[in-house]
Amino acid sequence: MFERFYDLTEQAQVNFTGFASDNSRYDFAIVYTKYFFGKPLVICMQTNKSSLLDADDLTNLAHLQHAFHLKEEEAMELSEFLLQRMPMVPSSDQY
Repeated sequence: MFERFYDLTEQAQVNFTGFASDNSRYDFAIVYTKYFFGKPLVICMQTNKSSLLDADDLTNLAHLQHAFHLKEEEAMELSEFLLQRMPMVPSSDQY
């Protein structure tokens, strides 16, 4: 027997985006939802790694490195790119 926490269906906005740097190519899907405290779900389509990210997370390079298994320079590139793409709502405003 399972205890159900939630079972929701939503029409979500999804943005597919990719970019290349001198070091790597990146392909991501960004799922915007009203759930998960307003944090978009960012999915790397190359590695299948994903993370819920907000403005604070995008500036935390250690978090990006861990979530997507990146080197520091790659995390900096990803941070810079996603900061231009995602809404800048601080986590304190989401909760």
